[in-house]
Amino acid sequence: MAKDWSASQYLKFEAERTQPARDLLSRVPLSSPKRVVDLGCGPANSTALLVEKFPNASVSGMDSSPDMIKMAKQVLPSVPFEVADLETYQPDGQVDLFYSNAVFQWIPGTKRIPLFQSLLGKLPSGGVFAFQVPDNLAEPSHAAMREAAFTPGTPWVETLTRAAPGRDDFPTAVELYDALQPLASEIQIWRTTYYHTLENHEAIVEWVKGTGLRPYVDPLSPEQKAGFLEEYLARLRQVYQSQGDGKVLLPYPRLFMVAVKA
Repeated sequence: MAKDWSASQYLKFEAERTQPARDLLSRVPLSSPKRVVDLGCGPANSTALLVEKFPNASVSGMDSSPDMIKMAKQVLPSVPFEVADLETYQPDGQVDLFYSNAVFQWIPGTKRIPLFQSLLGKLPSGGVFAFQVPDNLAEPSHAAMREAAFTPGTPWVETLTRAAPGRDDFPTAVELYDALQPLASEIQIWRTTYYHTLENHEAIVEWVKGTGLRPYVDPLSPEQKAGFLEEYLARLRQVYQSQGDGKVLLPYPRLFMVAVKA
């Protein structure tokens, strides 16, 4: 996982990244929670939705990235934000809604289910745990990433082999349901594929630079990074066709879950 994230890079596609957060929030069955925590709040684009939706709630945010928290404090100066590790995060006091927009994919695979059970277990009866994550490891954008990274003979293959930048597969809907059903009175799970209209293939690179590409490029020297990105772009041009207007449609599937504590 990258040591830190760039808020400015992430926000190059703010509207597209925020839409899933809106869609997740629309399915949260709470009208007036007292305390809401945005887990992995990023630059506060998702936190702003929570503040708008629940104006009478105490809303706070946490993230492991100092750069993201710096930006979040500028966006919402009246909201308390903190730098914290999600794996060990302990809220002070009762929380009615744990909400998370695209962060749990970065938690190591063996720790996800226990963390989900722990978070749901911390809620009072009727409390809600809601999250969405990219479900795109099988997409051409990420297959091309892996192929470019581990092409034999390239100047960066040894560095990335040592770094092992790949993400673990996320739990399936069945695994999520079976793990959380004993603690829940209701579980909603769904998958949505967004089709993002991007200017060109270079824009796909810019998109993933803010998230999924970071573990691949961070270990590389400037020369290795330039060569890797050139190889990756060439592969993207092979797997994504340009539309009639020259733009490129990027399919982007995401997995959503909303669980109500029993």
